Amino acid sequence: MKILAIDVGTGTQDIMLYDSKNSIENAVKMVLPSPTKIMADRIRRHHHDLFLTGETMGGGPVNRAIKSHLDKGYRVLMTENSARTVRDDLERVKSSGIEIVPAREEHPEVAQLDLKDVDLAAIRGALSNFDVQLEFDHIGVAVQDHGFQEGTGDRNFRFQKIKEKLNVPRIPEDFAYYNEVPEYFTRMQGVFRTLKEYHPLIMDSKFASISGATLDPTVAEMKNYMVMDVGNGHTLAASFKKGKINGVFEHHTGLLTPQRIEELVNRLSEGTITHEEVHSEGGHGAWAVGGIGDFECVVATGPKRAILTETDLDIYNAAPGGDVMMTGTAGLIKAIIHRR
Repeated sequence: MKILAIDVGTGTQDIMLYDSKNSIENAVKMVLPSPTKIMADRIRRHHHDLFLTGETMGGGPVNRAIKSHLDKGYRVLMTENSARTVRDDLERVKSSGIEIVPAREEHPEVAQLDLKDVDLAAIRGALSNFDVQLEFDHIGVAVQDHGFQEGTGDRNFRFQKIKEKLNVPRIPEDFAYYNEVPEYFTRMQGVFRTLKEYHPLIMDSKFASISGATLDPTVAEMKNYMVMDVGNGHTLAASFKKGKINGVFEHHTGLLTPQRIEELVNRLSEGTITHEEVHSEGGHGAWAVGGIGDFECVVATGPKRAILTETDLDIYNAAPGGDVMMTGTAGLIKAIIHRR
């Protein structure tokens, strides 16, 4: 069985082509610039009006590049799906100066760029340079998606959906969607439309990373522990008891100090953490089914995990398949195998 796993982040896209005939250590792996960084660079290279088509994808750098383009006096036309990259609230997108046009409308006088989080043609081309054929039986993709519900803030809505899922302790693979995605996850919907013919498994990138961390052999022997994915933009922590998530908190990495991390981790372990305390200081939120009591350590992953060394917490760096950069892709592979 061959599995293509793609973890799309803000800084990088981590790709693994796994063949069950071989160990995961021998899988083909690539760490490349993220699609949102690539697209932002392409926008900046244009010095004229632009027509952005395609799908909803990760914002961040793309949104900043679009704003810069508008500030220079150029027109930016977008279809509804691509415009949701900027914001799910299309009226707010229009108010920024972006023109939203019908998807099938043609504008031959304007340079066109197609937005998407997954570019299989580009991946196939990169692998072909090393005589690797892009053949797979299953595909999994991880992206972060806040979700959208009119009248509800995206941070609140994200945790509303996490709370609904985490009504009882669950394994992280339960946060994956196979061959379907709820309508309110608009970025995941964009990935699904791009890959529909392959019946993809799509997972939130934070839960994919948390899942992958549990594949580390040392972590697999633990009973009560924390897993923290400290990303470039967001940090998510999950408390584990007997292999199941009992609670989570998610925050903006740039707002976290070592002291605050310690406080939140301890309150999560006790099960006393509240959504309000995290949300009120600019984080996404928190939810706990219950406490896990004393825990063995904090299992760390993510590009900004070095901040954890400044705390007094016991830290273990997860390396599923011997690779600290592949926790997200490893989690996707684990989720696909679990679904089978």
